[in-house]
Amino acid sequence: MNTVQLECFTAVAEYLNFSKASKALKLTQPAVSHQIQALEEELEVKLFNRTSKNVTLTAEGVLFLADAQLILKTALSAKERLKNHEDFMAFDLGCHNHMVLNLLPPILKELLAEFPLLRPTLHLVPFPSLLSMVENGRLHAALGTKDEQKKTFLPFKEFCTAPIACVCSPNHPLAGYKALTKRQLSGNFITCSPRHVSDSIFTVQSSILANLPPEQRFFTESIESALTLVKAQIGYTLYPDIPTAREPGLCYIPVTNLPSIAFGIYYQYNSDYPVLQRFLLLLSQHMEKPLAQSDSK
Repeated sequence: MNTVQLECFTAVAEYLNFSKASKALKLTQPAVSHQIQALEEELEVKLFNRTSKNVTLTAEGVLFLADAQLILKTALSAKERLKNHEDFMAFDLGCHNHMVLNLLPPILKELLAEFPLLRPTLHLVPFPSLLSMVENGRLHAALGTKDEQKKTFLPFKEFCTAPIACVCSPNHPLAGYKALTKRQLSGNFITCSPRHVSDSIFTVQSSILANLPPEQRFFTESIESALTLVKAQIGYTLYPDIPTAREPGLCYIPVTNLPSIAFGIYYQYNSDYPVLQRFLLLLSQHMEKPLAQSDSK
């Protein structure tokens, strides 16, 4: 496996067209096809489904894309550090949705003020791959909900316990409730792919889905897609309510008889990296502020 193969793979994955990828890479189309074929042979999997009309990623191709992008970024970062002779401080953080990213700007701003050579890299990674990337040292830490159903040796620092909430538009019939029970949930339900939520959350979503007629079931690839359908007033979804990561303009109504989910961060075992230790402290302080504000009301 080499960077040329990975660049060809990521380019075709971006354009889903060998001709366009070849032009972007300034290589011939046969050369790009040869590099991907060699990569597939080495990995012993098929990365693309090819027909005369279109190109799509296989399930294995989707899983490998995040790894390929990370390897290329790491190689580029190493090259830049050697070229510039700068002692940059890498900091690789992972999460599996954009809402969690909303927590990070004020913390990263403060971190950069303390560590001017810090070069943070943020990775959106499908949930099944997230913890393994921390375990393998490819991420310093990963933010997300605790998955009790997945065994890992990684330390987990809990920041809050998030109740499962009914997330709906202000015009939805359920929006008028201050709290709900599972029995009171009604209407079209929007669920997420298990690749982008933890097993614990997917189990809760599936328990609702199983009792609905087909015409009330809506499936999406990610929580971002689910919230888009919620905003379109198509239905509601269920997701842990973390106040600092809420999507603006939507209602979050706690479902009292569903289990709460721990939200926090998985990080490398026995890590004494000063950036990570400071990040954990700043994030903990940031998460406590909304709780303190709500308690004072």
